Amino acid sequence: MRLARITIFAGHFGSGKSSLAVAYAMWARKHRAHVVLCDLDIVNPYFCSSNALQCLTEANIRLVASRYVNTNTDAPAIPAETRVLFDDKNVTGIIDLGGDNRGALAIGRYASFLQDKNEYEMLMVINRFRPLTSNIEDLLEMKEAIEAASRIAFTGIINNSNLMAETTLSNVLGTADYAEEASQKLSLPLKATSIEQRLIDNSGALELARQTVGNVFPLNLYAQSIKIK
Repeated sequence: MRLARITIFAGHFGSGKSSLAVAYAMWARKHRAHVVLCDLDIVNPYFCSSNALQCLTEANIRLVASRYVNTNTDAPAIPAETRVLFDDKNVTGIIDLGGDNRGALAIGRYASFLQDKNEYEMLMVINRFRPLTSNIEDLLEMKEAIEAASRIAFTGIINNSNLMAETTLSNVLGTADYAEEASQKLSLPLKATSIEQRLIDNSGALELARQTVGNVFPLNLYAQSIKIK
């Protein structure tokens, strides 16, 4: 996957954006000195990248998030510090964008900074096993809605099909045709298929995965789902 200066993960609820954003930030930190993860998942705070604060801190990754995250206050807000991603060119930014087009509105105010496709990646996270993203028609509708709300064009797709703890390697490999069709119908390149690290720990499984789905992004899970009371 290309490590752009700013990478945005967007998609529907339950697609796995937060887990992916955290894992990607940890990967980016191996290549870049100044990494900032911006948690703009202000629509559905029950599973957000802020839950991985400890591992991010240990990796020297700055987390920018609403001060209301993980509190009893139901008043999500876009943190002012988000601006650092666009003002400081030395920063490598990863953005965890909230679900569907409502969440995409959060990034719209910064659209003018993201007109150069060499500067950013906005990846559409798809999950074959979620009801609202299981078919191409729904994906097309979601793509149009998110692009309209954010005023930013997607640059690619990442296949993050999973059944959470129930996921097997064959589950993921069985979504290869779905991801390829999505790529063709949405006119977006398939950048990678994420596969949980435990499923490709041996070289034989990893090679099989690469032969079946192409580019593989090994997914280490850092964020844990918590219920906000």
